Amino acid sequence: MTTLSLLTQHVTRRPQRIALLAQIAQLGSITHAAKAAGMSYKTAWDAIDELNNLSDRPLVERSVGGKGGGGARLTAEGERLLALYQRLEALREHIVEHVEHQADLELIGRLMMRTSARNQLHGRVCSVEPSGLNDLVCIELPGGSRIQARVTRESTEKLELADGVPVVALMKAGWLYVDLPHIPCPEGLNALEGHVDDIREAEDGPSEVRIQLPSGQMLCALTDPERIEILGLQAGSAVRAQFSPAQVILGTPL
Repeated sequence: MTTLSLLTQHVTRRPQRIALLAQIAQLGSITHAAKAAGMSYKTAWDAIDELNNLSDRPLVERSVGGKGGGGARLTAEGERLLALYQRLEALREHIVEHVEHQADLELIGRLMMRTSARNQLHGRVCSVEPSGLNDLVCIELPGGSRIQARVTRESTEKLELADGVPVVALMKAGWLYVDLPHIPCPEGLNALEGHVDDIREAEDGPSEVRIQLPSGQMLCALTDPERIEILGLQAGSAVRAQFSPAQVILGTPL
């Protein structure tokens, strides 16, 4: 977590794990801290594991069966980190007050993200619906197109997904299946239509089909040369990229 990524986060939205640290420091109880931070007891324990795993030295010390079902306190490293965050938060408030467009801060946050996924589409959550043991998250992209992501209930809580939350949808190029717009798309799949911007052939293996969406966003799909020939694809061809909601990975600003 970098200083700039902390500063670019919206002033009213504290990261859930930082909020948990603050509540543990104040309450000394995992149960009470979890409730105050707006998460389940199990999620709080998992978050503590993540906090300790992400740090060179443990940030939280815990004990089973303490006050309120489990005692916890910040280590010296945890106290130092929390104090640093609180200083950064005060500085961030000053910065946000002098920024004309909140979207500029969100853009900086997206530009800082590094990932191995070729496809990164930014949008906003427009609904979260239970689907068995998971949640089906609907994301509206620039221009009005929508896609869905199937994530675990735990991920919904961890990422604090709700209407209006900005997200980045990540899809590997090999997960996208290219088809023509007039061919019916199987029910339940995401489908984004656009036109072929470029086809980059490889000496050995699948080619890259770059698809430009009406919004100007670009997708990359790995497609066998034989299928490209069957579909008659070339620059300018109308095309559709389809993929499963289960193949969409979501990220949110820190």
